[in-house]
Amino acid sequence: MADAALEALGDPVRRRIMELLGAGDRPAGEVAAVMREGLGISQPAVSQHLKVLREAGLVTVRAEGTRRIYGVDDAGLDAVRAWLARFEDAFAGPLDALETELARGKRERRLRGAGAEDLGGRRGAA
Repeated sequence: MADAALEALGDPVRRRIMELLGAGDRPAGEVAAVMREGLGISQPAVSQHLKVLREAGLVTVRAEGTRRIYGVDDAGLDAVRAWLARFEDAFAGPLDALETELARGKRERRLRGAGAEDLGGRRGAA
């Protein structure tokens, strides 16, 4: 499921549709209008993008009379999150090391500053 979802999200138009639906469910016509205004994409092209997102498990669709209402499918996003989670530990160690080095640098600057004050005080007393 994650492979299809990631492949679907590889297209910038589909990512924009997901961002739009992330703000709340929308009728297909509204999605098409936003895509047409913002990106110049036709209604049939938007319908195809919605179909790809639905087949990838990223969006749901429900009928309300003659309208089709699209929304984000949390299960599909969970699959993407689970796939991405495999890489979190790969960044954790280097980021922790960077944080340690930054703290060490701040501490050394602070100690050097305090040492210069001590020397200045002794010179004045001599």
